[in-house]
This record gives sequence, structure tokens and C-alpha cells, in this order.
Amino acid sequence: MGGLFSKQVERRKAISTEKKTLIDLNQNGGSDFPGSDYHPPDRKNWMSALHPDVLRINQIVWPGTHDSATNKIGFPLVTRPFAQCQSLSIYEQLKIGARVLDIRVQENSRVCHGILLSYSVDVVINDVKKFLQETQSEIIILEIRTEYGHDDPPDFDKYLEDQIGEFLIHQDDQVFNKTISELLPKRVICVWKPRKTPQPKAGGPLWSSGYLKDNWIDTDLPSTKFESNLKYLGEQPSVSSRKYFYRVENTVTPQADNPIVCVKPVTNRIHPYARMFIGQTFVRGIADRLQIFSTDFIDGDFVDACTALTNARVEGKA
Repeated sequence: MGGLFSKQVERRKAISTEKKTLIDLNQNGGSDFPGSDYHPPDRKNWMSALHPDVLRINQIVWPGTHDSATNKIGFPLVTRPFAQCQSLSIYEQLKIGARVLDIRVQENSRVCHGILLSYSVDVVINDVKKFLQETQSEIIILEIRTEYGHDDPPDFDKYLEDQIGEFLIHQDDQVFNKTISELLPKRVICVWKPRKTPQPKAGGPLWSSGYLKDNWIDTDLPSTKFESNLKYLGEQPSVSSRKYFYRVENTVTPQADNPIVCVKPVTNRIHPYARMFIGQTFVRGIADRLQIFSTDFIDGDFVDACTALTNARVEGKA
């Protein structure tokens, strides 16, 4: 028991030290970056405001959500706080400006996070279609993967093609250099990541797992995650030469050996520093690598930061 108590004391000290490290970095370096004062006039249509005939896919800094369909995961006040990473519905996330969705499914096509279940994936698809019907030039990256430890839903690729086939942008390396206008009326890059069934084929309507990469760092230490994100981002080629999407997640994850295991208070250790992260990519000379930037509990300022850097790239400021 004494050893466990000592370990908990050390863990709390480490977390406190790392939180202070980010506070100090923010005070010294700030959260400004080229074009950071830009705010979209309408978050629901922010891509439309950035000249779709000019804006290329590889210029976009895509605001994303981590574990997107967890707003109703598990049971309220019982299991939900341990797995909920978003409070908004899929439609509300898209409306506030999110453009990358991270969806986990199991064999019966229900959304899940680990062992906890949420609604049917139909709810996700219907929200996506509702948003697409209400907008004209907004492009979405829809990542759907089979959750670890589960089997793939039967014929799921056919399901996706049947449900959103009219919107699907086919897998093609040339897409990265195209403008939004050149892709319209197609609006969805759907990355399907099965565990056992075959990957989507080249040239088909769905994109295979190699087109959306990240380096998942499983930690609840905010400075460790912040610096690791910068390290791995710095190892990527520039967006202008890459033929895959690379995601950075501005999140930290509850750990079983820590007394705080609810998502929100843990992820709040890093959540306020999204703008500072973008600023640090300029300080360290890697701003040209940032592409998908995801978060828990997305809000308007996170979206504004991503759109500001996108706008700066369009205007030649970054």
C-alpha cells in the first residue's frame, strides 16, 4: 500500500510539473502565428469563405475530433465520463467547423470506444448527409475503423458506398494537389480501416488506411504529449510533397495508474494550448508539415486557429 501511495504522489508531481512547463512556454512564446487573428465569418461554411477555386487540399489545416461519436457513449454519469471525448453530435461538430471525423465501430455496426457502446453508425452517416445537404463546398475526411478487439461489420464497404456513394471522392494521389472546386460535387474522403477484411482498392471510392497516418502517444502527461507531437510532426515531409494525410492529436489520455481517469479533466491539461502548438511549429520550422489537427471536446476557437493557418497559407503568409 505504501508503494502505491508513493507512486501516486510521484505521478501527481509529474503532472503538476508538466502543466507548469506548458504554462511557462505559453507565457514565453505565446499563441500567435502568422495570420492568427483571422476568424471565419461562418464556421459552418469556412471552406467556402477561403475561395474553393484557389484552396488546395494540401493547404488545408483540417480541424478534427478525436473519438468523434462518443457524445452519448455508455451510461450518463456512470460510464460516460470515462469514455466521452466529445459533447457535440456529429452534425453539431461539422456545423462548428470540424472537418475530420474519427469513428470506431464494432461487428454490429454500433459505434464504440473500447468496451462501451454508443448509437448505430447510421446516426453518424445521417448527420454527415444532413450537413452535406446544407452546405455546398465543405470537404470532409471521414475515417471509420473497426475498434481494437472487434470484428469488421459485414459488408461494411458496400454499406458506405450505398449510403454516401454520391459524395465520395475516389482514392487518387492527385487529389492532394487539387482545389476544392476541382473535386466538387464530390465532398467526402472516406478512409475505411478494417481489421480483417481487405483494404479498399486503389482508385476505388474508399481510401485505405495508409492515407491517414498518425503517431499515437498514450500518455496523460501534457508536456510529454505536446513535445512528442512536435517531434513526430517534424519527421514528416512537407504537405506540398506528401501523398497521405498526417494527424496530430492535441489530447492526453487517462491512465489506469492515476486516480483521475475521467476524460475531460485529463484532456483539459493540454486542450488550451492548441494555438500555442501551431505557434511552436513556426518557431521550430515545421509549420509546413501540419495538416490534420484533432482535439477532444472541440470548440470554436480550435476551429478558428486551424482556419487561420489555412487562410495564411492561401494568402502566402505561411
